Amino acid sequence: MQKFVDNHQLASLLPKDFVFGAATASYQIEGATHEDGRGTSIWDTFAATPGKVFGGHTGDVADDHYHRMPQDVDLMSQLGLDAYRFSIAWPRILPQGRGDVNQSGLDFYDRLVDALLAKGITPFATLYHWDMPQTLEDAGGWTNRETAYAFADYAEIVARRLGDRVAGWITLNEPWCSAYLGYGIGVHAPGVRNRQAAIDSAHHLLLAHGLAVPRIRAAVAPDKQVGITLNVYPVYGEDERPETLRDMALQDAFSNRWFLDPLFQGHYPETFFADMGLNPPPIQGDDLATINVPVDFLGINLYSRNLVRGTAGQAPLADAVATVSPVPEACYTDMAWEIYPNALKDMLLRLHHDYNVKALYVTENGAAFSDKWDGKSEVVSDPRRVSFLQEYITAAAGAAHEGVPLKGYFVWSLMDNYEWAEGYRKRFGVVYVDYETQRRIPKESVLWYSSLIKDHHAAR
Repeated sequence: MQKFVDNHQLASLLPKDFVFGAATASYQIEGATHEDGRGTSIWDTFAATPGKVFGGHTGDVADDHYHRMPQDVDLMSQLGLDAYRFSIAWPRILPQGRGDVNQSGLDFYDRLVDALLAKGITPFATLYHWDMPQTLEDAGGWTNRETAYAFADYAEIVARRLGDRVAGWITLNEPWCSAYLGYGIGVHAPGVRNRQAAIDSAHHLLLAHGLAVPRIRAAVAPDKQVGITLNVYPVYGEDERPETLRDMALQDAFSNRWFLDPLFQGHYPETFFADMGLNPPPIQGDDLATINVPVDFLGINLYSRNLVRGTAGQAPLADAVATVSPVPEACYTDMAWEIYPNALKDMLLRLHHDYNVKALYVTENGAAFSDKWDGKSEVVSDPRRVSFLQEYITAAAGAAHEGVPLKGYFVWSLMDNYEWAEGYRKRFGVVYVDYETQRRIPKESVLWYSSLIKDHHAAR
């Protein structure tokens, strides 16, 4: 892949209306978990369970964004962001998951959206970034079909309040993670370890999306866009042996097609459930038609790739395919994720060609590194993240140059935050957060990113 070291050239390769933004998630930054009527979420419960999260860390305070939101929006403005992708905490809006609406919760996001618009920053709202109300989990969570209907009700409530101003609506963030990490292997909330539950939960998550889309559209202004965000992992083979090709197909179905196929083709991968060694989910009536509702865009969260090593003999289960790790001579982030920028270009091209997606956004891309602040410098050095972002955005620009309808890129994340089961020990932010004082310190990467945005604006 050609590397465009000149940011002016990189900026000029992207469409004139391309959107540069940053992304966050409610539980990871807001804090104030017990304030203003917010209910308990599954992540509050999971984080409070000994042994589930590194260091016993919780999101009780996080980045204290709930109280510091105006200053954080000022920071976004200073950085020159075109857009900001945030998520809405379901338990702030409906503390019990359904029923009585907590107006204080809606008021907070109302103020956030108005603050963004006042600074010329376009709001993109994610309705579910993993913090389900605990009361719904007590009734089965995503294994319970009723949760899909509860989500659609919640989506409509939020859309009616913010739908005149929020430009982009994302129903779900990474439902693969909610289903498999949350219900299959239990490393994320709610911590269930039941692979069949993962299959059933995935179907109900997809159903929730399908039910919510028309209700959001009916509540928002006609020019607003509705979509979904998936985490995707391009699959490559270590060699071209038949068993490697077979296992690549299994891995691809598990990592990508499990959600892509029903969303964009109206069916699950043909042998997927048998390849998982599990039963199909409880599909009813027109579920797949509901899930296959047209969307205005697909958001993808992409960080790395899967490199498959074929296993001789009988095929493995689809979620037990052997992968190469570490990859010889490869570079890795602090999450032990291989840095492989071509994965982004390859996946964007595939989604364009195989699924005919109308519009694409990179809704998350970034890297965790061991950033250090000396307690006095005005800028935190993070040269590896600068290189990472330059290489991945160059890959995205290459896809756009080849005809992919790529509309925007959101760096993950605006600032260091609560990294789920890793607690606060992994730093993804382009802005450093000193958790003791809640001071925000720019990193070199955000200065580079801000410069790229300025170059792009100048090239319009």
